[in-house]
Parts: sequence; C-alpha cells; structure tokens
Amino acid sequence: MASAASQESLVEDAGINCQEAQPTAYDTPPDGGIQAWLQVAGSFFLFFNSWGTVNTFGVFQTYYETNLLQDQSASNISWIGAIQAFLLLLVGVITGPLYDAGYFRALLFTGSALIVIGFMTLSVCSQYWQVLLAQAICIGVGNGCLYIPSVAIIPQYFFNRKAIATGIAASGSSVGGVLYPIVFRQLQPQIGFPWATRILGFLALATCSFSLCTMRLRQMPDQRRVLLEFSAFKEAPYALFCLAMFFGYIGFFNIIFYIQPYALRMHAMGEHLAFYLVPLLNAASVPGRIVPGLLGSRLGPLNILLVSACISGALCLCWIAIYTSGGLIALAILYGFFSGAFVSLPAVALTTLTPDFRSLGTRMGMCSVLCGLGSLCGSPVAGAILDKTGSYLGTQLYSGITICATGVLLFLARICKTGTKLRATA
Repeated sequence: MASAASQESLVEDAGINCQEAQPTAYDTPPDGGIQAWLQVAGSFFLFFNSWGTVNTFGVFQTYYETNLLQDQSASNISWIGAIQAFLLLLVGVITGPLYDAGYFRALLFTGSALIVIGFMTLSVCSQYWQVLLAQAICIGVGNGCLYIPSVAIIPQYFFNRKAIATGIAASGSSVGGVLYPIVFRQLQPQIGFPWATRILGFLALATCSFSLCTMRLRQMPDQRRVLLEFSAFKEAPYALFCLAMFFGYIGFFNIIFYIQPYALRMHAMGEHLAFYLVPLLNAASVPGRIVPGLLGSRLGPLNILLVSACISGALCLCWIAIYTSGGLIALAILYGFFSGAFVSLPAVALTTLTPDFRSLGTRMGMCSVLCGLGSLCGSPVAGAILDKTGSYLGTQLYSGITICATGVLLFLARICKTGTKLRATA
C-alpha cells in the first residue's frame, strides 16, 4: 500500500492544466483524491462524446428516414450507426498498444479532432455516401480513439473503487445520449440541419477540451502488450464471455435505433413525444451505468452483467406486445436502466476472468473486436428484416433472442469460473 505521504504528494502535484505529468513506476493507485476524480470527470466527457454520439443515432435514423435520406431504406440508413459503433470498438485494437506506448494525449487530441471535423462536415452533406464518410467513418474512428483511454485510465487511479468510478465515467455516454438529441431536436426546426449539426460539433469541442486539459497518465506499463493473444480463447470462461458479448451487441442497439420509428409507424404517439423516447432511454441509462458499478463491487461484475442481459432480453421480447405510448415510455426507461451494464461492466468483468493483468489490455482489445462485429451485423440485419417483412416482429424477436443468448453464455462462463455455487462472487 502506498504511504499517506506519497498519496498527499500526488494530490499536491495535481494541477488543472494541459500539461501531462511524467508517468511514474507502477505502484498502488491512490483510490481517490483531486487528480483521481478529475480523471473520472475527463473520462465522463470522453464517454459523452464516444458512446454518447452512438447512442444518439436513433434520432438521426428517424430524421434521415423522413428528410435528408428518405430515398434510402431503413437498413441502409442503419449501416451509418452500425459502422460508427463498429469502429468505436474495432479501433481499440490499434489504440490499445498506442496507449501503452505513451501516446495518451495524442489519442485524445486525434479523437477529439475527428469527432468535431465529422460533425462539421456532416452539416454540409446531402448524399448517402457523404453522410457515411462523415458520421460513420470520421466520427466512428474518432470515437475509437477516445474509447480505450476513457476505460484504461481509471485503473491507474482506482483499485477498490474501480467499479463505481468506471460506472460514473460510463454514465457520460447516457448523458451525451440525452443532450445531443435534445439539442438537435430543438435547434433543427429553427436553424436547419446544417447549423444544428455544427452546434453539436461545438459542444463536442468544448467537452473534449476539458478532458484534454485535465487528464494525464499516472504511470507507464512496465512492458508493451502484444496485439493479439489467441491462447486466451483456450480458457473457457474468457471464450464464453467474448461470445456472449458478440451476441449482446447484435441486439443491444436495435431498440435504441428503432423504437422511435416504431412509435411513429404504429401511431402510438405523435412525432414530438416519440422523439423523447431515445433521450428517456439514455436518461434511464445514467443510473443504469452507476448502480451496476456499486453492486458489482459486492456481488461481482459478471453476476450483475448476467442479470442485466437476461432482463434486457426479456424486455426486447416484451416489445412485441407494446403498442401504446405509456407502454413504449415504460419500455424505454426499463431497457435504458437494465441495459446500462453493457457499457459500464464488460471491462470490469474481464478483470475477474484474466489471471495475469499484464494481458488485460490485449484481452479487452480482442473482446472489443467481437463486440464491434456484433454491432456491425446487428442493426443493419434488423433493418433488413424490417424492409423485407414490413413488420417489426422479426426485428423484435431477433433482438430479444440474441440478448437472451448472451445471458445463457454468461451463465456458462460463470459456471466455468466459479462452479455451481449460486452465491459465488464473479
């Protein structure tokens, strides 16, 4: 355990400026203090602009279907959001080693710049391929540059409080998923799509600047990690966990992308009220990110993630029987809360499945690739089912079954890790 004097020295040396501290040798994280909580705040805004922009796409999906890209199918439009989410997770395989090599601030700057540039170029787009390049590729790669730093920085400052600190930081994705669509919705009718989108770019610039000015590496890894470690898949708990996350991300985004168009097509509510379904879902995800972090430290992150997957899958299947405004509002709130663990807990759960923490970054990167592949074939396939059948039933079944499969696979991973003891912490 680090001495009290060394922890006080860390706090005294913590300044709110844009200069990065020289990383020190590995030692015990301070588990608190001004500088540590500044990292949580900075990570909060990284999640705000990475996962937050992905969670916002449901609003863009509706706008594109009825305005800018109305000549495109729902499946084609959903590819924009799916590729954006895929790149967020895939780019982590590259940014992980760069982070380990000490390019922390370079990743923050690159990711921030790409997100801002993406929004600014999106504001002048008028064709499908242009939107694909600006929103899916440019913003997606920017998201990927921010994702690994936002997750990897917290274990450097927290040990016992790591789960709750990660949950608070991850709640930034939900806050971003609330503010971004509301700002867009309120401004677009008044000042038009171009300037409404530019305002989102300025919002990203301001919040990313805060992270750039406050976040710093505390210590460098004692060795560079390898890019891939295929031997990890020989361990049944890890292999089952990765497969579970693959199926989870197939179904995770479908409600976020399609609940608003569903409400309008079913005439369950007017356009104005239907718009707020996505912000409501994301607002409910704020406690859905934090509460699992609190419970995960006591009951085990894998256990909480297992319960979250089972309930989220059941809610997707319940979606089949919901046609009223009250039912859809309740669905959005419940799904937002119980699916929140999909963002905040996988990285924490992986720590319980990794015997050697020196390979944790590599394992996180490989799992992220599978999550990205899941998101890539999730919403576009759901949209293709919708276009082919003209009914949301197939999309709803597809979402519910894949997330329920996640629960089954997580249960098997838990058994492989802890045995059949129901009260075992995992």
